[in-house]
Amino acid sequence: MKDKLFRDILPRVAKPIRYVGGELNVIKKDWDQCQVKMALAFPDVYEIGMAHIGSKILYGLVNEESPHLLERAFAPWPDMEQIMREEGVELYSLESFTPLRRFDVIGFSLQYELSITNVLNMLDLAGIPLLASQRGEEHPLIIGGGPVAFNPEPFADFFDALLIGEGEELLLEFLSCLYNNRALARKDRLTRAAAIEGVYVPSGYQVEYKADGSLAGMTPVSSAYPARVRKRLVSDLDTAYYPDKPIVPYMEIVHDRAVLEVMRGCQRACRFCHAGTVYRPVRERSVAVLKRQADTQLKNTGYDEISLASLSTLDYSGVSDLVKHLVKIYGDRGIGVSLPSLRVDAFSIDLANEVQKVRKTTLTLAPEAGTQRLRDVINKNVTEEDLFQAAEAAFSSGWNSIKLYFMIGLPTETEADLDGVLDLLARVKAIGQRHSRRAIEVRASLACFVPKAHTPFQWRAQNSIAELEAKRRYLTSRKMKNVKLSFHDSRTSMLEGVIARGDRKLGEVILTAWQMGCRFDGWSEYFDFDKWMEAFRKCDIDPEFYVYRQRDYLELFPWDFIDTGVYKDYLVQEDQMADAAIPTADCRQAGCLDCGICIDFGVSLDVKEGKVDATAG
Repeated sequence: MKDKLFRDILPRVAKPIRYVGGELNVIKKDWDQCQVKMALAFPDVYEIGMAHIGSKILYGLVNEESPHLLERAFAPWPDMEQIMREEGVELYSLESFTPLRRFDVIGFSLQYELSITNVLNMLDLAGIPLLASQRGEEHPLIIGGGPVAFNPEPFADFFDALLIGEGEELLLEFLSCLYNNRALARKDRLTRAAAIEGVYVPSGYQVEYKADGSLAGMTPVSSAYPARVRKRLVSDLDTAYYPDKPIVPYMEIVHDRAVLEVMRGCQRACRFCHAGTVYRPVRERSVAVLKRQADTQLKNTGYDEISLASLSTLDYSGVSDLVKHLVKIYGDRGIGVSLPSLRVDAFSIDLANEVQKVRKTTLTLAPEAGTQRLRDVINKNVTEEDLFQAAEAAFSSGWNSIKLYFMIGLPTETEADLDGVLDLLARVKAIGQRHSRRAIEVRASLACFVPKAHTPFQWRAQNSIAELEAKRRYLTSRKMKNVKLSFHDSRTSMLEGVIARGDRKLGEVILTAWQMGCRFDGWSEYFDFDKWMEAFRKCDIDPEFYVYRQRDYLELFPWDFIDTGVYKDYLVQEDQMADAAIPTADCRQAGCLDCGICIDFGVSLDVKEGKVDATAG
């Protein structure tokens, strides 16, 4: 197959380098000497998947620290897919060009709800039945993981198992269980795997619905399946595996640089944030470990930039020491340091000046809402004064471009809140003009709020497409020179909202949409909203049921069987505090707020030092 691929197929597609493998630091293990053979399948194009930190961790972990094997596969772009189908080429792994159907396990990384049609497309290209119920002993086990798996029910028909929580804590145990039970039938191997904490086997549960369409109950078919599936948690990031020699692609990828994961989790407790709930508690890597990881990564990759990654990097207790060290050691070699979007209250001009010594980039801040009232509703504990002080510091230090992140459609939002967004942008622009003789640019990215499972807003109704479009028109009606607004697609957000809080009934819709040609739904040039709506009609399912209704606190949710460690009562309390616009303090500053994670997972929170000793109980 490899010869045919290189000779006859790749010359006919855009960006053929996506499909050839052989990159620097790639790992090729002896197929016959390995125990479980797994393909890690990312349901998007190569340049997106190769930037994903979690995939890099799992790739190195399995291949370097276990007797198992892990190879990579990505979603082919439509031009490549068409030729593969015409030429009868099955989807293959990049390391050995082995067809995916020959692997024991195929694991999909579920980072975004709308990637599910790419999952089905990849299975079909691999010659594997899309429905778990139709797979036999000759087929690989299909598993999934990632943040979207915290509500796995819309995808239950397609997966043999889903791994809930942090993969480096769970995957090796799962693979070893499969190997130790390799003589058993497929169903029995899955039953054994279901006994592992964090493993969810959808076929082990029966689901019933009420007459109004809401969930009536979810019952294990036997005692072999737990009533609740508890997420897995890495207890110590310093001792957890992290790759020293990540693969270096031949082509430019998204976030094409070395990456340090400085911390995991976030203490800020923004009420809209899914990751802020499911990745609790906060855990940090020590500065000493991060210095070593930076050194080894840069030596083994040749990158000229290193990024500090987390949900809230400036909340990392060692960020100042780490940045100053990185700039001092690597700045003279032209190696820059990049930070993700910054909280406006955590902005440090000294830190920003350290970063800009090597390379000045656009500064990105995330106020999220235009008024203090609405920021209190969503628990974004920053003020206008914080933002203006950050802008003053930035423009006075030489920045001439600032990007701001906002959301529209937030709970309790009014026209005054939209006016607040425009007023903030105008004032930030005015601050920049006072400090710069050059033209300054202020950009605002406005996302549509989508209520997510396991958050305080999981009961809330989502704004309709018509409401979001009206807000977009309102915001763009006031023109401001050198202020640019960009908006997320309200139709995409609607579908994301349906799947994010959906149930098993959506499996039929997803399959129908894929059969009608839906794929790459996260890409505007391929997203076809009309096809999705036709799929809902064909399946006689109303998508508005999942997005536009306010839900009762007593309603049973499809994801309630997933134990994130955060109490539901705490989420209810936070939702009620949102209505009153009462903020909740930072738990690392104010002390434990009784969300449940510390008790449920045996975590010791050292507030003074900002450290967390997370030992799963």
